[in-house]
Amino acid sequence: MNSPYVQDYALTLNRLLEHAAKWHPEAGLVTATDAGAFVRCSYAELIVRARDFSAGLRQLGAKQGDRVATLAWNTQDHVEAWYGIAGMGAVVHTLNPRLSPETLASMVRQAECRLLVVSSSLAAMGVELSRLAPSISRMIVIDEAVDVESLASPVSVILRGEMESGAPVVWGAFDEHAPAGLCFTSGTTGDPKGVVYTHRSSYLHTLRLLQADVIGPTALDRILLVVPMFHANGWGLPFAAPAVGASLLLPGKNLGGASLARFIQAERATLAAGVPTVWLGLLDHLEETGGDVPSLKRIMVGGAAMPEKLMHRVEERLGAIVQTSWGMTELTPLGAMAPSYLPARDAATAGRIALGLDVLLTDSDGKALAQQRETEGRLRVKGQSVVNRYYGMDQPAVDADGWFDTGDLARIGADGALYITGRAKDLIKSGGEWINPAEIEAIIGASAAVAQVAVIARQHSKWGERPVLIVEIRDGHDVTDDDLVEQLRSRVPSWWLPDAVIRVPRIPLAATGKIDKRRLRKELGAEQAP
Repeated sequence: MNSPYVQDYALTLNRLLEHAAKWHPEAGLVTATDAGAFVRCSYAELIVRARDFSAGLRQLGAKQGDRVATLAWNTQDHVEAWYGIAGMGAVVHTLNPRLSPETLASMVRQAECRLLVVSSSLAAMGVELSRLAPSISRMIVIDEAVDVESLASPVSVILRGEMESGAPVVWGAFDEHAPAGLCFTSGTTGDPKGVVYTHRSSYLHTLRLLQADVIGPTALDRILLVVPMFHANGWGLPFAAPAVGASLLLPGKNLGGASLARFIQAERATLAAGVPTVWLGLLDHLEETGGDVPSLKRIMVGGAAMPEKLMHRVEERLGAIVQTSWGMTELTPLGAMAPSYLPARDAATAGRIALGLDVLLTDSDGKALAQQRETEGRLRVKGQSVVNRYYGMDQPAVDADGWFDTGDLARIGADGALYITGRAKDLIKSGGEWINPAEIEAIIGASAAVAQVAVIARQHSKWGERPVLIVEIRDGHDVTDDDLVEQLRSRVPSWWLPDAVIRVPRIPLAATGKIDKRRLRKELGAEQAP
């Protein structure tokens, strides 16, 4: 029921771009192209193009509630399609091009998408996807640089410039609780599940990002969005930037250290967001070339834990403050972030819980721990942007009291800082006792000789499971297996010491940049012959 005292102002995402176009019309987007050029688009121009895209979708039969899939990189074309889809009341279903067409087709079939929006460099993949997902009837290539005839597509292919506009579409003519986005979980620990974001939940999540203790961007900022838009809505930054008139720098598909360094230098990026491995590549490039990125003041990391040594290298070499964070697709996605003003930053902390969320530590049965500080438990969360039910599921994803089980093990410090201490599914049960791989990984990951590390369970006929240490050694470094194990002695119980050290040229990463433990367990987790 609406209040008679306060206006009913629907919290729909189109209002964010409308605000930017009205009050920050000269700010906008910069896209790095494959050819090395930088293409600019102001918010005043973007809203015109996004509304035109809405009209084109309407001409193709799209309506409120329809799921429209996007298979695209971080570019202006993707952003304008995103706002064009959401603004008219359809649902943006982001697809990760680093997943297999078969996996993506399973998601599209669940979502029953009829329209597929693709970057030209992904058009061939879109054709393969359309063959596997019969619901797709049309494919829209948003940046036009493709030969339609050569695609041999089983569905109609439309270039962005050939879309018929028709009558203008009124944006925001729907309830704020209407679905705005659909994103499937990464599947690194289980089968992907669909998470639906509403306009209201994403709008309120945007306000969470704008808090000074979280990201707190301003109109003076130039935000480099390295985290893909298909990774939990680019952590919400495509909404937060126009909300305050910050410029959004979009690197496309080229995320190598050299490309990012050139983009940061040319466009004077002040903030940047991405997984830790991206910043390792930037560091290596700058150290090889002697370059600098003096404009960069803050880097937000998420998606995976950041090794302490890497964090210190970033802060010392780049002169930028690192803000660690924790989140999940199911949280829209941000849950916690370390404030930038802390005099001493701890790489192990996920930061502090942001307004709009609450957390609870429980035992394995879901019973709240009597002591919530300085003790480890399973982390549960509730809030205005937390999933209640997965897409297409009949049963709720929360318990009777509304708490969502994140699957994380966590500890809350005396000062309220959150520490993610491991994943419940990653725990290794050896001889009836639990081993936490995350603790071993943190110790070995601090070694200067180690580029990446993972600890997984290997099946064992006597003990049930035993830990094995998998390492990717940094180029130019030499370290023995005994040296690595020795780093663990006196720091973990003796029965936690790994049974084997396995060296690999490259530790496999999942599509979101996290270490792919499912693949490692499949390939290396079987019991070894005596």
